[in-house]
Amino acid sequence: MLRRFVIALALLLPAVTLAQQTTDIVLETERGDIVIALETERAPITSANFLRYVDEKRLDGTVFYRAMRLDWGGQPSGLIQGGTQFDPERILPPIAHEPTSATGVRHVAGAISMARNEPGTATADFSILLSEMPGLDADPAAEDPDRQAGYAAFGRVIEGMEVVRAIFDAPIDPEAGEGWMKGQMFAEPVKIVRATRVAATD
Repeated sequence: MLRRFVIALALLLPAVTLAQQTTDIVLETERGDIVIALETERAPITSANFLRYVDEKRLDGTVFYRAMRLDWGGQPSGLIQGGTQFDPERILPPIAHEPTSATGVRHVAGAISMARNEPGTATADFSILLSEMPGLDADPAAEDPDRQAGYAAFGRVIEGMEVVRAIFDAPIDPEAGEGWMKGQMFAEPVKIVRATRVAATD
């Protein structure tokens, strides 16, 4: 009997070992709540940075201001973007870039990912994906250095994708925005009322 118990326990151990540590946060928006599991183990630098913005209430009162809409087979595709918009009263120093090739956190539907200019410039602006976008993942074999680095995904939505879609569907101002972002800015940005950690439960 003891031998059977030891064998059964051994079979369960790999599943326990493979479980990754995450920290849940909630973005309370004007359209409803979005709960996100941050990959604090696999993407520790990016997750710790985002949690600092949450804990210091630097995201409270910011907005989702942009939707990038793609036409992929008639399905809602693209992303929404929000954050501090480089507000000098809110932003912290940029963080080191964590590529998906190192973290294994991919740009799947519902993923949260840092916005940036060059790698290593991310602060507090972020995107939430409506659809899988593997083109945002790091590609070490690419010739373009920017494409090699990709973007830093660091978690995923676990509740509230209907809220993400509602924000995504908000009206766009065709004249707002500059350069390639023109025509992607919301006519009325959607406020993030507050961002908080979800209390852990036993």
